[in-house]
Parts: sequence; C-alpha cells; structure tokens
Amino acid sequence: MLVSAALIVKANNRILLAQRPVGKSMAGLWEFPGGKVMTNETPEQALVRELKEELGIGILEADLALVETIFHAYPGFKLEMPVFLCRQWDGAPKPLEGQALAWVSVGELPDYPMPPADAPFVAKIPKILSG
Repeated sequence: MLVSAALIVKANNRILLAQRPVGKSMAGLWEFPGGKVMTNETPEQALVRELKEELGIGILEADLALVETIFHAYPGFKLEMPVFLCRQWDGAPKPLEGQALAWVSVGELPDYPMPPADAPFVAKIPKILSG
C-alpha cells in the first residue's frame, strides 16, 4: 500500500498531528497527515489532494521536500510511505474528517501514541528539523 504523509511544521518547530478517527484502522493513534496514493497519482499529488480534503489547506508540490520513505510490514499488508517536510501552506488546518488535531513539539511526540511504522521516523525528526 502506497501512502504519502506530511511532516507539517510551523515556524516555532511545532508539528501537526492528526488522530485517527473511530471506525478507521488504528483508531485513536496519532499520525502525520496524508493518505493513500491513487492510481496515476504521484505521492506529492496525493498529499496535495489529501491535505485539502482532510485539513482544508493548500500546499504546492514545490513546497514539499522528501525527507524519508518508510517501509513497514503490517499483518495483511506492506506499507510504503514517503514523508515530505512542509513548512509552507495556505489556510489554517481544520479537522474536516472529524479527527482531532494537535500542534506538538518534538519533545512531546512520545506522549502521542502512533502506528508502529512511525516510531523509527519520529526518532529522526530532531535531525530533520535542525538540517
């Protein structure tokens, strides 16, 4: 399964997380916003579409920088997830799909339970933000 995600970071290095809503797999866990890449779509195009649908924000592909591709085997499927750093967007993120949102510091990330695929990436975020 190909999914793209965004590491959305404000000027004060706070990171946007979204909580998976009830009814979805891994409900209650926190994740980096994004979603499935559709047929004939690049990961960047999918992210632009998903962030508009889920958060109501506009992002340009040119403002996305690939920082990591996560590979993880879950029971029943294998995940490939390119993660893009995004520091620029139009609009204020809103929870358009009923999900909770939180702006968190790097130090607060361990307080937000995340899907297993995200844990190794979280450890790399301080280096990504300082680079």
